[in-house]
Amino acid sequence: MIYRMRAILDAESDVIRDFEIEASASLEELHDAISQSFGFAGNEMASFYQSDDQWTQGEELPLVDMGTGEIPLNDKRIDKVFSEDENRLIYVYDFLHLWTFFIELVETAEKDALKGYPSLIFSHGEVPETPPEKDFSTEDDMGGGLPAEDDLDEDDYDEDQFY
Repeated sequence: MIYRMRAILDAESDVIRDFEIEASASLEELHDAISQSFGFAGNEMASFYQSDDQWTQGEELPLVDMGTGEIPLNDKRIDKVFSEDENRLIYVYDFLHLWTFFIELVETAEKDALKGYPSLIFSHGEVPETPPEKDFSTEDDMGGGLPAEDDLDEDDYDEDQFY
């Protein structure tokens, strides 16, 4: 069995790659297929994250041992990661630049004995030269965000609040 997958770069313009990969492939092989289909060497740190239908980032599926004592999942088969209900992942490539991709299992199909896998079957859009900028601003429960540096005033701080 093969999986037909769609990878979408989180960018302003559409950059999409569709590819086929064997269901028995590992997360490491999925990483290689995605990175190569977008023109990356595949030698940067990367990780997968479980995701729901709203693309909310969930539990990390690391490709390498992060020193936590857990076995890295790079050998885990993708047919153990994807299911009918769990068909999306978020993929982050190059932790210094945070290239972020939305990965979706589109459909399953029978393997073609004459075809090699993984196989790029559709490509749309050009990968930008620099990674898309990310907005890391947060808002607390009170509705306020982090103040901009220009908005900081030394009179706003009470030294006693830290002791």
